[in-house]
Amino acid sequence: MKVAALKEHLNGETRAAMSPEVVKKLCDLGVSVTVEHGLGEGARLPDDAFGDAGAELADSPAAALRDADVLLKVQPPTPEELRQIPKGALLIGLLDPYRDADGPQAYAGQGVTAFSMELVPRITRAQSMDVLSSQSNLAGYKAVIDAAAQYGRALPQMMTAAGTIAPARVFVMGAGVAGLQAIATARRLGARVSATDVRPAAREQVESLGASFVMVESEETREAETSGGYAREMSEDYKRQQAELIAQTVPKQDIVITTALIPGRPAPELVSEEMVKAMKPGSIIVDLAVEQGGNCALSKPGEVIEMHGVTIMGHRNVPGRLAADASQLYSRNLFNFLKPLIDEESGTLQIDWNDEILKSSCLARDGQAVHPDFGGTPIETSAEVEEPDQASQVSS
Repeated sequence: MKVAALKEHLNGETRAAMSPEVVKKLCDLGVSVTVEHGLGEGARLPDDAFGDAGAELADSPAAALRDADVLLKVQPPTPEELRQIPKGALLIGLLDPYRDADGPQAYAGQGVTAFSMELVPRITRAQSMDVLSSQSNLAGYKAVIDAAAQYGRALPQMMTAAGTIAPARVFVMGAGVAGLQAIATARRLGARVSATDVRPAAREQVESLGASFVMVESEETREAETSGGYAREMSEDYKRQQAELIAQTVPKQDIVITTALIPGRPAPELVSEEMVKAMKPGSIIVDLAVEQGGNCALSKPGEVIEMHGVTIMGHRNVPGRLAADASQLYSRNLFNFLKPLIDEESGTLQIDWNDEILKSSCLARDGQAVHPDFGGTPIETSAEVEEPDQASQVSS
């Protein structure tokens, strides 16, 4: 059995789908591993490290994919890469089916069995495969570090002989994985932190980190969370009430970090231009949802801009700004997904299609698109669905 990994070429992607650590783990299972030269250069993982771990280095995608049974990726494959994937091989990566509507049919047409890691269900058994959590955790941390670097003042309260410096006020919008890490990081840096979320269950998590919770209480909020731990889209009336509360809260802040995302939908607008105008000069907004439309009306993907005296940061691929750690965590997620599919005695793939994890994440199989949410016919299974572990898996 051969597992391949290719260097990423789309959207300035710096992460790698495989690390030397995972190469060694696969080799210990009796699996052959081939990686394209330069696979880890964006994450400061040299070719020698992959070679020393047991991987064969290939000069081109075609060479790496020759006779491959599994291809590990971060971004979806390019059309040229897809044409080179052997028929029947497994493709595992962040395939972004919400935005790449033609992807499932393209994978089916190539005869590829494609798994999208964004769709892995948030059940206890799949926590170690949860790429959204591992990457969002880093994004929340990096958002605070980026804001602190841009902010022209100190974050903690400082008592000096010359006087006292008041702590910076940080407001985190969305208390999922990224938001909770942003809260924790800002608190460690000494800021005074508050946060908001549409899910009442988030209050306890926010307050346990030492932040105050800001939220419109209503009957609707009792059903604001899906069974998978994601936030639901709220009614227009609730959005209006929440906007009024946020409009009163945002002008008092020095740093605002927005993290609110709804799977398959544009990011909700939480910070209007009027709110930006009301903020103090020198304030910072970090929009982690900018690639899905943005939570701030003025943010621009891939740009750091100043509007009305406020710096608005819209970096793309924020986990990729911590490429070494992001690659390590992502590659472990992929390994944890792949390992149960490998029969350790024969060293070959043994796929149980009754597994809910595979059923939920598979986009294409046997020449057909199979995910019902993306134009496919669902796989029939007899597997029982596990309930999500809400205590440890929250919305990102």
